[in-house]
Amino acid sequence: MASEQNYGLRRVWFALRYSLQGLRAAWHKEEAFRQEIVVALGAVPAAWFLGDTALERALLIAVVLQVLMVELINTGIEAVVDRIGHDPHKLSGRAKDVGSAAVLMAIVIAAVVWGVLLFD
Repeated sequence: MASEQNYGLRRVWFALRYSLQGLRAAWHKEEAFRQEIVVALGAVPAAWFLGDTALERALLIAVVLQVLMVELINTGIEAVVDRIGHDPHKLSGRAKDVGSAAVLMAIVIAAVVWGVLLFD
């Protein structure tokens, strides 16, 4: 964890390390994240060829990265809920369901943006 001595570039370095640890954990523990990475590895380069303008390319890439970002947040929610306990509880289930719904919405947004820009 960050201490009072971690400021400036040192704080940035530690933040980067923690972020990379989070990406590594998501890669190793979450099948959905790995699947979305595979899609992103195809979609991001495709955006360079399919977008007509820099703005279109940026938007196509941004919505793909947004799916990854929301998946990471959902993974964090699931980890916290599982940390509390595995006993069934309606609030735990709701938290996980809402996190999953957020991922679904990010995927829908990405599909709509890609569809509109590619078939306009």
